[in-house]
Amino acid sequence: MKLQTTVELPAYPFQLNHRSDMLLMGSCFTEHIGGFLERYLFKLLMNPFGITYNPLSIRDSLDTLMQKQKYQLEDLEKHGNKWFSFGHSTLFSSSDQEQSLKAINASFLSAKARLENLDYLILTWGTSWIYRFRETGQVVNNCHKIPARAFERERLSPKDIITAYEALIPELLQFNPGLRIILTISPVRHWKDGAHGNQLSKASLLLAMDALRKSLPEKLFYFLAYEIVLDELRDYRFYAADMLHTNDLCSTYIWEKFSHCFFSQATRNINQEVGKVRKLQEHRPLGADSESLNQLQRQQEDSYRELKEKYPDLEWDRWEYC
Repeated sequence: MKLQTTVELPAYPFQLNHRSDMLLMGSCFTEHIGGFLERYLFKLLMNPFGITYNPLSIRDSLDTLMQKQKYQLEDLEKHGNKWFSFGHSTLFSSSDQEQSLKAINASFLSAKARLENLDYLILTWGTSWIYRFRETGQVVNNCHKIPARAFERERLSPKDIITAYEALIPELLQFNPGLRIILTISPVRHWKDGAHGNQLSKASLLLAMDALRKSLPEKLFYFLAYEIVLDELRDYRFYAADMLHTNDLCSTYIWEKFSHCFFSQATRNINQEVGKVRKLQEHRPLGADSESLNQLQRQQEDSYRELKEKYPDLEWDRWEYC
């Protein structure tokens, strides 16, 4: 008896590995996949402008990385006691103007330095709804708790998104001819406009993505995270308590699908070895005596050292905070 609809995944003409340099940008779902990549010590940078939900703000961020040299104090805005950039999430906001600028530039310059030699750009679009700051017409990454009357809210059409990326992608490929772009649509529902409004929003993203992919089949690829969640995981056990966001079980399932699509068996084997040592490192026994704890600590240190000697080129700087 078949109890699940299976989404057929395409074969991709390339494979990611631990030497691939990746930049991930987009909605919170980006950070779910990015978190796994960090845990298994891949080479990547994630959301240098903070979480970004709409495709135009992602486009603007990429254009800024190519065109701008550095952020200046005059690029910052102030509301209440907070300094911020409309091109960034609240992650970079601060009551100290210099501190905000320092954080913005540290992240920005790191991303700019690697964009020219990047192997893969992984983008996750979350919603086609955007907010324009009425005073300037700028599409903002985040409203930074400024009153809603200061913004005009609108939904992008597929044509709006296609036009924006038809201009951006050739510039990106001229900047970095070897770049490949992987697009995903976030399966997280944006419920502010109700069930139908959410579907209309996602439809704009899907139609735009499909048109762009067909125009650049050798450079632009689509990973079916949205379809996997909606069709294979039709069960609320894969959702968080709000019944809208996906949970860890869902993220793990998507990661497994992503791994089989984009990793060779050799890369998956390295992930298994890293995962095994990580689990050992994270083990915290209850009620163990001092000798048992010392033995565990020696085992943890030995396993870490052996793994690092076996794979010295992994991103070991990530080990402590992943």
